[in-house]
Amino acid sequence: MNIQPVSSSTVSGIGYDPATLTLEVHFNNGSIYQYFDVPQNVYDQFRTAPSAGQFLAQNIRNAYRYMRV
Repeated sequence: MNIQPVSSSTVSGIGYDPATLTLEVHFNNGSIYQYFDVPQNVYDQFRTAPSAGQFLAQNIRNAYRYMRV
């Protein structure tokens, strides 16, 4: 998965696998989480959101299954 850098106080990078609908989020504290069954359009919105941390909290964190990697 190709991780793209993000300018954010909480998120350092994000990546997406369209074949499995898996979103991977790298945090500035070093932790990595994968979110499952995330539609492509949600990833696209996340990638272009003015605030990655805010978008994650409002649209992804409690909406999709996840695991810490």
